[in-house]
Amino acid sequence: MEKKKSRRWLIIAVAILVIAAAVAIILLITKKKDSYRVIKIYEVEGAAFVQRDGVDDLEPYANMLLKSGDTVRVDAGSMTLKLDEDKYVYVEENTEFKLIAQGTDENSKTAIELTKGAITNEIQNKLSTESSYEVNTPNATMAVRGTVFRVEVTYDEAGVCYTKVSTLEGKVASRLVYADGSVSEQEVLIEHGYEVIIYQDDKNTDYMGDVEPIDFSKLPQAVSERFGALIDELKEELGLKEETTNQKSEYTVTFLYNGAVFGTQTVKAGACAQEPSLMPEAGGSWDYDFSKPVMEDITIEWK
Repeated sequence: MEKKKSRRWLIIAVAILVIAAAVAIILLITKKKDSYRVIKIYEVEGAAFVQRDGVDDLEPYANMLLKSGDTVRVDAGSMTLKLDEDKYVYVEENTEFKLIAQGTDENSKTAIELTKGAITNEIQNKLSTESSYEVNTPNATMAVRGTVFRVEVTYDEAGVCYTKVSTLEGKVASRLVYADGSVSEQEVLIEHGYEVIIYQDDKNTDYMGDVEPIDFSKLPQAVSERFGALIDELKEELGLKEETTNQKSEYTVTFLYNGAVFGTQTVKAGACAQEPSLMPEAGGSWDYDFSKPVMEDITIEWK
């Protein structure tokens, strides 16, 4: 009789262990499923490409899922990325970056390695204490918890790299990144309504002056239109008078060769002129930095 009772309790104990193991497996599977982060192309217009695992350029499309490690390039037009349902990245033309996205919705780790061009980041909900969102450029790193900010990377003819950080909402914490890859311990906060420029040449990496109010006239038209209400609030808060100048939405770029018009382009305000694919026969080059946004009618000469 005692043997039967012992055997019965042994069977019950084994059954409990089996049930506990099954529950543990279900929890692990559920947790793994919950860890999946949705990163996709929300909208795309123009010439854009995605590079993945050494594969030739993939042509992006709306609702295309991206993977951590993908490199995104927008040569012309624009693109919008959507991350985790509450984070948006608005990509301007002539822009290239690598996307790193790890973790879960609860402890998401997002880093955008911006090598050239400009993006505007909109984090709609404040990140959890376990989550992070960074934008890294060749000479700076920016960390946020919940904000709207634009980062632009340009180079001059001498190869000097410039990073401009403009905060439209919240605040951004920036640190210098030196040529050897080390990061400064000093942190500079860029409050909403303010911006700063960081430069890096072959000798130095530093801030160009202090943090100053945003020059809203230099924001691309698409950014001004998308965040118009927010910008109006910032102008009022900063005590800026309403601009009375009639900024044009498009400008004319004229190309001259030997004093004669070689060709023209119509460029949207804040966009960049495109180098003509058909070059003059004589040796030389266009005397212009084509990564510079066009904000007026300009003439470019062949020299």
